[in-house]
Amino acid sequence: MKIGFHITTSKGFHYAINESIKYKANTFQFFPRNPRGSKSRKIKNDEISKFNEGLNKYNFGPVVCHGAYTMNLASNKESVRNNSIELMKDDFERIKKLGVENYVFHPGSHVGQGEKTGLDFIIEGLNSILDEDYKFTLCLETMSGKGTELGYDFKQLKYIMDNLNYKKVGICMDTCHIFSAGYNIKNKFSYVMEEFDNIIGINNIKILHFNDSKTEFNSRKDRHEKIGLGSLGIDTFKSFINYDYFTNIPIILETPNDLEGYKEEIELLYSLKE
Repeated sequence: MKIGFHITTSKGFHYAINESIKYKANTFQFFPRNPRGSKSRKIKNDEISKFNEGLNKYNFGPVVCHGAYTMNLASNKESVRNNSIELMKDDFERIKKLGVENYVFHPGSHVGQGEKTGLDFIIEGLNSILDEDYKFTLCLETMSGKGTELGYDFKQLKYIMDNLNYKKVGICMDTCHIFSAGYNIKNKFSYVMEEFDNIIGINNIKILHFNDSKTEFNSRKDRHEKIGLGSLGIDTFKSFINYDYFTNIPIILETPNDLEGYKEEIELLYSLKE
């Protein structure tokens, strides 16, 4: 299995690999810039070389890049949409240099202008910047549906995917988010997986975000909890771990933990494998 957690790369991408390994991880997720802003640091060529050496030496990855939370391609303000496009373009160039295989982002919020309008703005923005020369997989994250958030419904994600010119597109399934959005993975795991397969195709899930939920089913709230301590419970994650398709895709922990806590969770997840 490929299991890791979100980690800072401020000390270098090679440092992030070494730090992840110390805590039993063999992949990680990172922000390419301040997640609640727009600042990003310059990445030097020698850092890229050390990063690639580490990937090969430890058979590490694939690594996951997560776009900033401030981006909103579905905004009702053109200036916000344009700024989001510029940030995303810069992200794409950065991960192209690094050779990172996966880019995850939150689709956006329609801010009252309607779901269809918001979805179409997302498609328009992505089609304006995605180029077939890129090699990474663009991953739409499943969302909880709080406020005017889009991407909480499998059919919405399918609509975006079907209308993108770029074909290397997949899904990042977040366990907390889909449970909060009304997909009962706790009591009807097989049914939800079958529903996803019928609408999008299970082979299109490229990343898993493992988070228990502080809130109850269908709450439409995004409140992450440590594995096994929330409403989902340990058996839900056991179902994911033992679902054949998920054996070789990156599982990223986004639980409210320190590094030792992540290590314990990784060991716990390995113990669930039958």
